[in-house]
Amino acid sequence: MAATLRFLQFLSLGCWLGSIIFFIVFTQGIFGVMPSKDLAGVVVGYSLARLHIMGLIAGSVYLLSTAAVEKSIAALARPAALLVFLMILCTMVSQYGVIARMDVLRAQMGSVDATAAGDPLRVAFDRLHQYSVRLESVVLFSGLAALFLTARRGP
Repeated sequence: MAATLRFLQFLSLGCWLGSIIFFIVFTQGIFGVMPSKDLAGVVVGYSLARLHIMGLIAGSVYLLSTAAVEKSIAALARPAALLVFLMILCTMVSQYGVIARMDVLRAQMGSVDATAAGDPLRVAFDRLHQYSVRLESVVLFSGLAALFLTARRGP
């Protein structure tokens, strides 16, 4: 049973981190092949929402597996588990706070690409986009650290 739970820890973090890395590569390419940046943004937004849902599930699986493998809720106070809590928090803030506000701004602009860079709506959108990128970076680097700590901990 312990081996299965350890497997779930690694699988959940591995899937989440692999998905983030794929998403980074994907977003770099999608803007170059889609006929418009607005359409590419829609595809990226759709993909990011699915990535976030998957991340929230993966984080929950990791935390449940961690508590179960150590047969203690106190295991959730260890650094790797705390990093996964941080990942979940950042993902929720990004999806349900930052991106939700970006969606409202996008709807108000009609076209992000056609809106002048100095337009207050575009300025707000670009600022929120930077917050989104920073939050996703925190998730990625926290996940890498959590994976390292989980692996170092051993069976």
